[in-house]
Amino acid sequence: MGMKAKRHQRILELIEQYPIDRQEDLLAHLRAAGFDITQATVSRDIRELQLVKKAVSGGYRYMAPGAGNGKASHPADRFETIFREALLDVDYAGHMVLVRCFSGMANAACEVFDSQAWEDVVGTLSGDDTFFILMRTEKAAEAICAQLRRYKNNG
Repeated sequence: MGMKAKRHQRILELIEQYPIDRQEDLLAHLRAAGFDITQATVSRDIRELQLVKKAVSGGYRYMAPGAGNGKASHPADRFETIFREALLDVDYAGHMVLVRCFSGMANAACEVFDSQAWEDVVGTLSGDDTFFILMRTEKAAEAICAQLRRYKNNG
């Protein structure tokens, strides 16, 4: 997994765990987790992850888009957030599915893909901007392509 993808994943974990409401606090948490980064990097990460400040009892906190509607962030929400953010295109040939992502985001997208229960997935292999999904049959590859295309950001 690339450093940026690891950092983005850690940010999403940190804002779920802690009521972080300031970039400085997020920066401190990330540095404590071993990331040697600057305030500008944190600011860019917040923008790229489209984090929003939402009112909670006792103040505000950063949350992923769509999170905080009264219940804890669900793994499916996390999957959708990261997948929508990363996905460029999906295609298949035979049993193989190719998922094209923005540079540096394939590892995070592949990891959240692996965290979901999918039928007929034999395994995955991830690179920097692409990951492959090996399916049991061509029909299953076609079906998962159709499912994953729903997350494609057309805007």
